[in-house]
Amino acid sequence: MISRIDLRGDALPEGAALRDLLPRAEFDVEAALEKVRPICEAVHHRGTSALIDYAEKFDGVKLERVRVPAAALADALEQLDPEVRAALEESIRRARIVHRAQRRDAHTTQVVPGGTVTEKWVPVERVGLYAPGGRSVYPSSVIMNAVPAQEAGVESIALASPPQKPRFEGDAAGGLPHPTILAACALLGVDEVYAAGGAQAVAMFAYGTEECAPANMVTGPGNIWVAAAKRYFTGRIGIDTEAGPTEIAILADESADPVHVAADLISQAEHDPMAAAVLVTDSTELADAVEKELEPQIAATKHVEDRIVPALSGRQSAIVLVDGVEEGLRVVNAYGAEHLEIQTADAAAVAARVRNAGAIFVGPWAPVSLGDYCAGSNHVLPTGGCACHSSGLSVQSFLRGIHIVDYTRDALAEVTHHVVTLAEAEDLPAHGAAMKARFGWKVPKE
Repeated sequence: MISRIDLRGDALPEGAALRDLLPRAEFDVEAALEKVRPICEAVHHRGTSALIDYAEKFDGVKLERVRVPAAALADALEQLDPEVRAALEESIRRARIVHRAQRRDAHTTQVVPGGTVTEKWVPVERVGLYAPGGRSVYPSSVIMNAVPAQEAGVESIALASPPQKPRFEGDAAGGLPHPTILAACALLGVDEVYAAGGAQAVAMFAYGTEECAPANMVTGPGNIWVAAAKRYFTGRIGIDTEAGPTEIAILADESADPVHVAADLISQAEHDPMAAAVLVTDSTELADAVEKELEPQIAATKHVEDRIVPALSGRQSAIVLVDGVEEGLRVVNAYGAEHLEIQTADAAAVAARVRNAGAIFVGPWAPVSLGDYCAGSNHVLPTGGCACHSSGLSVQSFLRGIHIVDYTRDALAEVTHHVVTLAEAEDLPAHGAAMKARFGWKVPKE
């Protein structure tokens, strides 16, 4: 079911050459961009009416309005299963602990006597959050987006999630986002919610409509159409990342339990047929045992034919054989996984040497599933190798650092000759003139 890539024997190549040997899902955002362009512009020019039309076309739902009534949020929370509510509340509690610790305070540095630079951190004013609602429903993503925005101090938070088809005749929840999504919003105090999905939801936040004010930033995972819309609006709004198919990589040696490894590979494969599940190991015995263990575990779960089997058998998934843990580290650093598990002897020491990963899960008792829900960490993470240069969602994602420069006359005089020299070296004499104008058009003596 899952293929093998044998990198043993020969010396591993460097950089891009090594990355090219590793499995990766095909995810052509550029091609999708041309398809979302007319959708985005329709929302720009027709606003809510375009959103209503796309809800009928893509979601099979006829909407009267896009904004979710406050009563629907309250009803969803009231009808939420008590155990689900308790689990969501615990997830929120743990996420707040971690994200509250990420807050930044202003810091002032005295550069010279009389000259200071202060860096203060200011939250963006308004954020649009996106919660997917296609193959699966993700109230956990509501938490992972809303909590860091709230802890950063964002004053205006709105959320969009696709409308759901009625489940039965007279279903009051028909045409609204999934009730668990609405309940999560109610728990978090997010009361501005819209029944909108895909590229049209991103366009709603970027341009604004009659019902929805434009946002400064859009965050949250989504399908290729959401990723393409984020690319389309980059520059007009801030984004977190162009999220691609989810990924798990596991670096494991002979000490790993094949039951755990197989279960964790399957846990990511059940997201989507394009999900990536990669095992990197120096143990053929472990590789054989994991392959053997996959079959009964897959048979005992759901989403088999439509998600798990295509994901594990696709080009994006593989067992990668290496000569040792050292070589395995080079492979996972080249791969830059969204989620990276370290299941080796002395796992903490091995994890400390990882440079590229969205999140690292250390040892047998920290599976990715924990991070998805209740570790306190954030599960909105870079995919497609972007962990080599990008971070997961955090409080910092919603903050802007602003430098405040404060110099006295004497402090400015002391450095004026350097500024004038550099301005003339760059053939920008007016820059130097702006300095000299403050001192009677003469460069102060050193």
